[in-house]
Amino acid sequence: MTDAFIYDSVRSPRGKGRPGGSLHAVTPLNLAAQMLRAIQSRNAIDTADLDEVVLGCSTPIGEQGAVLARTALLMADYCETVSGLHVSRFCASGLDAVNIAAAKVMSGEADFTIGGGVESMSRVPLGSDGGAWMTDPSAAFQTYFVPQGISADLLATKYHYAREALDAFAATSHAKAVAAWDEGRFKNSIVPVCDQLGRVVLEVDETIRRETNAAQIGKLEPSFASIGEADPGFDTLALMKYPEVERIIHSHHAGNSSAIVDGAAAIMIGNDIIAKKYQLRPRARFVGCASIGSEPTMMLTGPVTVTSKLLNRLGLTPDDIDIFEVNEAFASVVLHFADSLHIPMEKINPNGGAIAMGHPLGATGAILVGTALDELERTGGSKALITLCVGAGMGVATVIERV
Repeated sequence: MTDAFIYDSVRSPRGKGRPGGSLHAVTPLNLAAQMLRAIQSRNAIDTADLDEVVLGCSTPIGEQGAVLARTALLMADYCETVSGLHVSRFCASGLDAVNIAAAKVMSGEADFTIGGGVESMSRVPLGSDGGAWMTDPSAAFQTYFVPQGISADLLATKYHYAREALDAFAATSHAKAVAAWDEGRFKNSIVPVCDQLGRVVLEVDETIRRETNAAQIGKLEPSFASIGEADPGFDTLALMKYPEVERIIHSHHAGNSSAIVDGAAAIMIGNDIIAKKYQLRPRARFVGCASIGSEPTMMLTGPVTVTSKLLNRLGLTPDDIDIFEVNEAFASVVLHFADSLHIPMEKINPNGGAIAMGHPLGATGAILVGTALDELERTGGSKALITLCVGAGMGVATVIERV
């Protein structure tokens, strides 16, 4: 096996995922192509040396479909010999794309790859592609399907996370994100997004609320109570799967759940042959990756299981990891992760997360890799672990080590 190194990482700022958002007029194709152009120009790479571009996209339909990675690399003026691969694993699509790009290098199949992701949630709304799990009654009944918001409320209820704890965590995510932007912690990776005339339309993450506090968030109404408590509602189905829970307390809302946004990212990966040719300095190497399936009704516990699996495989413990980037799909996901693995909160998402900055589904995993790398370099840390929960009950994790 060959070491796979990260040589560079770029991401867009994240725009509000609705028609009024700053990135709504930018197509997902254009958004992805801008990240690919940026990473090529920053490193003066001849793209004829690239083997593969792998992009995650959670909702590959319409203008996000048809192997968007291939079209995006052509739009970015990459050499036509570069192949493109489109990956979808719901929220972990971007991390899976990076892992696959790294695995191709580690296996010797490729010398030079790019992994990343894109999602334009303002243009291609969540769930646009349908799917048998939620639309086929036989599948929904057999697997006790509930929407993910119900799963989050079930998780919080079963493991006793009160609304106040969820709101406090959410407020902290915003405070950390504000501090990170104010201190310039993202400046090395952010690529401003331009419109078709070349005018900058977004330079910073658009959903951060500078003055947010737990008291303000506490005034928001629960988002999933109506679909849960209807007669019959999804609560009934979830409680059939978890009869030990007397009733579900609905405590998640827009303020303590991930923001819906548009965004894209790209990670440049290669072996030492590429480093020598272009005189690139490796910034990190891939230590290992893992994926798992988890119980599909609860759906959100995957980060705990996959982290344990990966650390055991690598002969590491949580103490060996300096930074954990855990996607903030919902506040309860991160609290449960920290408690289950006995990880101090100060090691988790030190620059805030998706509650503050948003979760562009197919891009988030790649964004988190870049965020973890920047933070390792800023703090002098050695290893970081990146993990996301996944719809239908899955989890993906990756460990990188600073070089």
